[in-house]
Amino acid sequence: MITSEPVGEWFWEPSPVSDPAETGMVKALGLLSEVRAALVSFGLVTDGGTASVVLSDRHAMASPLFSVHDVPVETVAGQAAAVQLLPDRLLTLSLKLPGEWTEAGVTRRAEKLFTVRIDVWGEGAVLLVLSAYADAWLTQDLRERPQPEVAAENAPRLAAALKRISELTGSEIDPGDATKHARPTPDGFADLLAEEAEYDDSWGTFEIPARWKRLMKLVPGESGGEDYESSTEHPVRYARVLRGEQVLGYLWASVGDAAAGYEPRNAAGDPAFEAGVPWLLRLRSLRMRGFGALEALGDLVGEGVEDPNGSVVEPTLHEMTSLDALEELSGRL
Repeated sequence: MITSEPVGEWFWEPSPVSDPAETGMVKALGLLSEVRAALVSFGLVTDGGTASVVLSDRHAMASPLFSVHDVPVETVAGQAAAVQLLPDRLLTLSLKLPGEWTEAGVTRRAEKLFTVRIDVWGEGAVLLVLSAYADAWLTQDLRERPQPEVAAENAPRLAAALKRISELTGSEIDPGDATKHARPTPDGFADLLAEEAEYDDSWGTFEIPARWKRLMKLVPGESGGEDYESSTEHPVRYARVLRGEQVLGYLWASVGDAAAGYEPRNAAGDPAFEAGVPWLLRLRSLRMRGFGALEALGDLVGEGVEDPNGSVVEPTLHEMTSLDALEELSGRL
């Protein structure tokens, strides 16, 4: 299953930069390139991805001196050229990287499988952070179902990549704290079949509410109580939201009450969340006009209209036994 928040993180502290103003950027860009190449070499990361560059005064972190976000990876060096690293400043370079894992030999892909972040302080200190966004390395999935075969296919490559990054940085790996989903270790993750997960059903308990909160922050305005209910115990009907051939998410409505909404497909990455906004606003408008939940879904499926960002609701309705089942689908495929 793919998550919108990290399943686990690892930290390294390479040797400080002796002259940050002259060589801090060079070191950061070099490490970024080497770590990405290491992840590619072990088959964890594929071509593509986006980069961000942020320069902040450490006394006013909320107002960056310079920032660009989600530019093509290949342009990060050019974007960073505008930055001057001085004392009391913090430079952060980060990558969102698509990647792959296998299940029973079948290759799966997520548009944000890993992120890499490098912080360089104006005084010379350096921090590298790697974050993972899937449970393919765990011996049980995020719903506590055993998957030792999946872990056996993927965990060794992750362990090899972590070891390689330690060699590149010349520093020891520091596994981050346990997350809501798993406990990172120096060579990957703890065996959840041996020591159990800290929380029951972390997918439903934490991931679903977290991504709903993230989605609603993107929706402008206040609903004034005019949105459909966001949960239901009844079966649901749904249609896929597409951009070209890519599935970004699922627009749904309950067959038994006044509930309707949108589930982002996590494997599609950040665009999955952005694509839900216009369709949630259209659902709100239909609710205010008195449409029932299924009636509103049928209206959106039938109109064949693209939103300004190019997504469209497919003209076919499907049915799921529950919203929970649809939420799980949105995290798996």
